[in-house]
Amino acid sequence: MSETYDFLFKFLVIGSAGTGKSCLLHQFIENKFKQDSNHTIGVEFGSRVVNVGGKTVKLQIWDTAGQERFRSVTRSYYRGAAGALLVYDITSRETYNALTNWLTDARTLASPNIVIILCGNKKDLDADREVTFLEASRFAQENELMFLETSALTGENVEEAFLKCARTILNKIETGELDPERMGSGIQYGDASLRQLRQPRGSAAQAKQQCNC
Repeated sequence: MSETYDFLFKFLVIGSAGTGKSCLLHQFIENKFKQDSNHTIGVEFGSRVVNVGGKTVKLQIWDTAGQERFRSVTRSYYRGAAGALLVYDITSRETYNALTNWLTDARTLASPNIVIILCGNKKDLDADREVTFLEASRFAQENELMFLETSALTGENVEEAFLKCARTILNKIETGELDPERMGSGIQYGDASLRQLRQPRGSAAQAKQQCNC
């Protein structure tokens, strides 16, 4: 039986190597911690159907390699992404310092309108923290990002991060700020009936007039 959903959103998980991107995805899809996680080679994929604001949304999530040598491969997957989790490790200042580069890539290669949530992962390792909540919160504010600290190990805020991002995209569709029909929006309608509902009255009649059949 095929899945039915109202919308499909293309998501990215981006950030430096070793920040726990694959573990976040695994926790969200499988609801458990990925014990034997090696560095991602190229790109991995996962999907899950969620309920957001009364709508059924399929999240199609691309987990990208954080290592520099895969950068040219992963960049090709940015195109047409509606949302992204931008991940750093709260115990690694180096991964936090690299955020600006990842953010630039996302907004340049995916879309200037891409909805991004900043995730400070490994919240469970608070004793080894190198980046304060306040500092990251300021960075998020300055760059118009949502922000949460997450733990792929315990599952804290993992689901909320994906859902918060999806909720924001849905709100932008409803206000007309995002147009699913636009090429490269990273959003697809799940069934044709929904598209017809959204068509302005009279547009079908106009189309008929223009058509000479």
